[in-house]
Amino acid sequence: MLTAAAVCPHPPLLVPEATGGQTGPDDIQLAGLRQACDAAVATLTAASPDLLVVVGGADRSEQFPPDAPGSLRDYGVPFLIGTGDPVLPLSLTIGRWLLSRAPGPAPETALRGVAAGTAKDECLAIGAGLAGLAPSVALLAMGDGAGRRARQAPNAPDPIADDYDDAVARAFATADPAALASLDPAADEELFVAGRAAWQVLAGAMQATGAPFRSRLHFAGAPFEVTYFAASLWQLEGTG
Repeated sequence: MLTAAAVCPHPPLLVPEATGGQTGPDDIQLAGLRQACDAAVATLTAASPDLLVVVGGADRSEQFPPDAPGSLRDYGVPFLIGTGDPVLPLSLTIGRWLLSRAPGPAPETALRGVAAGTAKDECLAIGAGLAGLAPSVALLAMGDGAGRRARQAPNAPDPIADDYDDAVARAFATADPAALASLDPAADEELFVAGRAAWQVLAGAMQATGAPFRSRLHFAGAPFEVTYFAASLWQLEGTG
C-alpha cells in the first residue's frame, strides 16, 4: 500500500550544472525550489518504504531499470546521472537526481514513465497497481503545472491557467485524490501541463490504499512563468 508520497517538478534548471555556476535573483529562486524538493523527497526516505517508485511523463508508458541513466544533453547541459547511453525522459532524470540528494540509505527503487496523453482511468489504474507492489510503497510524482504563460508576452495574465494551478495546489495542500483524479486531460495541451498524468497515477495509488493522508505543500509558484509544485504526503498513523 502507499504509505508516503512526494510531488516535485522537473525543470532542467533544478540541476546546478544547468546554471553554469552563475548567481543572481534566478539562482536564489532556484535554491528555494531545490530546498522545497529536497524537503518533499526526504519524506519518502524517512518512511523507510519497501519500494520507492518514481513516476513521470514520458513519450510512452514503460518501466525502466532502477539504474537506467539519464542526461540533460537535449537541453545543452553537460549532465549525466548513471552510466551508459541515457534513456530516461526528463521527468525521471530529474527524479533520479533528486533521490541521489536524499539523506539516508536508498530504498529499492522503480522508475515508471507514463505517456503524457494517458487517459485518466488508465493513470488511476496504474497508480492502483503500483500501490499493490509492496507492503509499504512510497511514490515520487514528477510533473510541472501550467506552462502556457511562458509562451505568451511576459507577465501576461492567464486566469484559466491560474484557476487550474490553484485547484492543483489545493489538492496537494489537502491531500485530495478525488480532486487530482478530476483533472481534465484536455488541459495538458491547452495549458502545456506536464504533470497531470503523474499526478493522477498518485491519485490512483492513494485511492487504492483507501486511507486518509496528511500533506504539506512546500512550494507552489511560477518563478519562470511555469508553475511548479513541491509537496509531501504521508498516511496517517493507524489507518493502514
